[in-house]
Amino acid sequence: MRRWFTLWLAFAAALTAQKLPFDAAAMMSLKRIADPQISPDGQWVAFSVQSIDTSADAKSTQIWTVPIEGGAPHQITHDGAFNERPRWSPDSKRIAYISNRAGSSQIWLMDLDGGNTKQVTHFATEAEGVLYSPDGKNLLFTSSVYPECGADDACNQKNLADDDRNKVKARIYSELLFRHWVDWQSRRRTHLLAISLDGGAPRDLAAGGLLGLSDYDVSPDGNEVCYSVNLDVVAATSTNADLFVVPIAGPTATTPARKISTSMGGDVSPQYSPDGKYIAWRSQARSGYESDRWRLTVLERASNRITSLTENLDRWVNSFTWAPDSNAIFFTTTDRGRQPIEMIPVTGGEIRNVVSGDAEFDDMQLTRNGKMMVYTQQTGASPVEIYRASSSGGASVALTHLNDATLNSHQMTPLDEFWVDMPDGARVQSFVVKPFGFTSARKYPVLMLIHGGPQGNWGQSWSYRWNAQVFAAAGYVVVMPNPRGSIGYGQKFIDDINHDWGGKPFDDIMAVTDHVVVELPYADGARMVAAGGSYGGYMIDWILGHTQRFKALISHAGLYDLKSMFGATEELWFPLWEMGGTPWDKPEDYARMSPDSFVKDFNTPTLVVAGELDFRVPYTQSLELFTALQLQKIPSKLLVYPDEGHWVLKPQNSLLWYKTVLEWADSWVKK
Repeated sequence: MRRWFTLWLAFAAALTAQKLPFDAAAMMSLKRIADPQISPDGQWVAFSVQSIDTSADAKSTQIWTVPIEGGAPHQITHDGAFNERPRWSPDSKRIAYISNRAGSSQIWLMDLDGGNTKQVTHFATEAEGVLYSPDGKNLLFTSSVYPECGADDACNQKNLADDDRNKVKARIYSELLFRHWVDWQSRRRTHLLAISLDGGAPRDLAAGGLLGLSDYDVSPDGNEVCYSVNLDVVAATSTNADLFVVPIAGPTATTPARKISTSMGGDVSPQYSPDGKYIAWRSQARSGYESDRWRLTVLERASNRITSLTENLDRWVNSFTWAPDSNAIFFTTTDRGRQPIEMIPVTGGEIRNVVSGDAEFDDMQLTRNGKMMVYTQQTGASPVEIYRASSSGGASVALTHLNDATLNSHQMTPLDEFWVDMPDGARVQSFVVKPFGFTSARKYPVLMLIHGGPQGNWGQSWSYRWNAQVFAAAGYVVVMPNPRGSIGYGQKFIDDINHDWGGKPFDDIMAVTDHVVVELPYADGARMVAAGGSYGGYMIDWILGHTQRFKALISHAGLYDLKSMFGATEELWFPLWEMGGTPWDKPEDYARMSPDSFVKDFNTPTLVVAGELDFRVPYTQSLELFTALQLQKIPSKLLVYPDEGHWVLKPQNSLLWYKTVLEWADSWVKK
């Protein structure tokens, strides 16, 4: 009896210790951490956390704080569906943030504990992207205003009311870009505004076309603003964003906005040095090429001398921050599926690694005394958490553990990797996630994921849209190749895809497939599925006409007919560069690279997915593909979201996406 009881206890302990498969529901339970901000006194880190309520099909974003020395994080906002972008006052006593707690997106202020809240703006066209001026006198923000009104709130309010009363909702356009991502262009344009904390009306600093919430900064003395804007006449064909500086009091006839950048490509993300002597930004050299190498560029303000600090670094600079003494810049770069933090002197010279490993590091900031660095870390098996490192050395310390309970109770499988040598000398890296409950004695079906971009990559980063852990939990060997066009392997490797979408990248993916079949004994080469979105969807459509080695395919927002795609997409600089011109100038090239040219060779069962709000790859591309499959009696299924764009973002829609994708794959390789 005692022996039986001992065995029962051991069995019960084993059951308790057994981890669960990490399915889509578990993924939805994770807290999504972003935007850590160190307080100027170096005592606290404020950050945002997004939580998902799948039953309500809703997302809530709130602001949290954690002591930089360690301790329990605390949520300090509770009212409203989103409270985000925390920015500290220079004395560390107040936090400015964006909240919809009063019914619209506005700037609010609060104390460190979340109390003593005050609404700063009541702007009719709302407010986003708040930024404190270093002298504490002003707040910067963006708003989508009527150009004839600018910062005149009464004028904007009247126009909004007039538009709302107008029963005619037709749109009239006389220029490109008339729609973007999921929105049709209205009469309104994004402007950069400033408002004094002493009161008064907002001031209009810059009009039109701001590229993002990180594309402006204030000088340390609080007197000048630098911002990025694309003023080219045809925005749909141009990547030429330029940097301008303007007084924070606003431009005048004697002190107008002044352009400081000189490149023909994009110039974005300006940051003043703490001592005010420099402005740094990310810059591209080639006009019209959104995937040109991003360089770290510095302007010496006194001499107007511009220097490219990373000219000899054959990698993209993704993000950066200044050292507190202004003598160096810390930056991140994608390298072979990882993203380390590097450092370079402001005068140029040797690049030194600061933080590295099998992870993606980002969002780094330093305390004013330079003794502490705070950054985010994620891997292919763990979502974003916030870490602290000391300049004196030693192991890094996790400041947040918001997802430990979920991760510890589910099997999270580390990524493996392998390389394939191509005949032309290129080397192709791939990452692999083994299935739940893996044993080398079994063979498992394979799911090949093809990334979008095409200038993107797979690696040691976390994704909620194509989560390899979820697919592995369903019993698949998940293979993620980085073919030609992928970032992190040098600019030539990226450029090799130009004008050759179905050429070298397809050969790379087939070589990876050969390696999986021959070299991975646990992978069943007779049970393989391939899936991809955007350019990855294009490659699925291309595979349809060029090989039958996959049992099933999944094409999400895939480019099918490149000629019709050109006439319906919005960012025309992309096909103009990638295809070498327009369809009427390059008809043979478009036909040569278009999957629909090979429709009579289609045979593989295919799931087609699209969002009706997708203006990047219009959903009619997917309808054309599905029609071709159906008329040729090829087993196929169409999933269309009327309320999604290029990505599936709503919680219940996302759960349906994972369910449909896995059921389709299972039906062909798990019968």
